[in-house]
Amino acid sequence: MGFERILFHTRFRETAFEALTSLLALKAVGLKTVVLTYVIPREAVAFVPYGGYLKAEEDRIRQEAGARFAQWQKDLTARGIQSTVRIETGAANAELLRVAEEEQVDLIVTGSKKRTSFEKVYVGAHILDILRRSPIPVMMGKYMVTYESDGERLTRVNDRLFERPMLASDWSDPAQRGLDALVALGPLVERALVVHVIGNKLASGRTSEDLAALENESRQRLAASCRRLTEAGLSAGCHLGRGKSAAEIVRLSRAHGASMIVMGRTGKDWFQEYFLGGVSHRVAEHSELPVMLVP
Repeated sequence: MGFERILFHTRFRETAFEALTSLLALKAVGLKTVVLTYVIPREAVAFVPYGGYLKAEEDRIRQEAGARFAQWQKDLTARGIQSTVRIETGAANAELLRVAEEEQVDLIVTGSKKRTSFEKVYVGAHILDILRRSPIPVMMGKYMVTYESDGERLTRVNDRLFERPMLASDWSDPAQRGLDALVALGPLVERALVVHVIGNKLASGRTSEDLAALENESRQRLAASCRRLTEAGLSAGCHLGRGKSAAEIVRLSRAHGASMIVMGRTGKDWFQEYFLGGVSHRVAEHSELPVMLVP
């Protein structure tokens, strides 16, 4: 897995440019091109009674987005990174996936929803659908977030997201590709962590001997993952957890000072349990960290 071309999707919210610049550390591991992408919502320029298609409004929005991107491109050029601008009109998810395929990007980066004081999640229907459908790794960026931990309300700026990545592995093929992603981050990584959580559902009904065997097997797999990372020149550690899977992954990310969470997107988690909410879904929803999902 590489990071030569990334698609950066924005709605020009506050700190969007800062979120973009936080990704430019990837230049050290091969980033060459950023595809700056904005999708004009179809409903903003849709047909209206007696008015037809609002072409003038579309042109206005397109020019405004282009002017903003022009400033961003100047900064990217100064940093030695090429850029392409894609301003499309339509359904955001369909357009993003189409652009990603046409531009042959290695990673899609999209922002989280802005939480209100009444909400507890960072994932809206738009982002969740992209995470579920994309054949390309997706990073849900969370540049500046407010969250609660141990009853305290905190604000976090995720501007050094590649320094301490944490892979939450379920031993699936996508999780192994997530491990490849950590290797690809190489010199950007200060220390990597691989964790595996034996969930309550998996542990339920097992004898103590069965649980001991499961834990022993899990530790062996964790050790093999750590060896893969250390052989690639990374400093790495591993940890085995027990409990409610998503909550434990979030807890471990905080306890170990992770800067981002990497997970494989498994078919069971995302298709069979999509509407009930799989583990990856819940981690993306509730963690204050950027989350990269690898298909």
